[in-house]
Amino acid sequence: MNSYEVKIKNRIKRIEGQLRGILKMMDEEKDCKAVVTQLSAVRSGVDHTIGVIVSQNLKECILEAKNNENTANDSIQEAMDLLVKSR
Repeated sequence: MNSYEVKIKNRIKRIEGQLRGILKMMDEEKDCKAVVTQLSAVRSGVDHTIGVIVSQNLKECILEAKNNENTANDSIQEAMDLLVKSR
């Protein structure tokens, strides 16, 4: 994917804000349950963003490779590898 959509960039900015909020919570010595809850929300946001990026990239690659089965298969395998690597 050569260009990332604004909505994906906004997701990353939201995650960045959540991380800053977690650091502030730690500085304020908030209880660990609240910190872990926010960290879990960040992890979920990152996982979802990875899925969106990989699926959009896969869709673009398949459309570009629609006349070449090997290229399409390679794109699918690469997408699957990225998803597995992200876990």
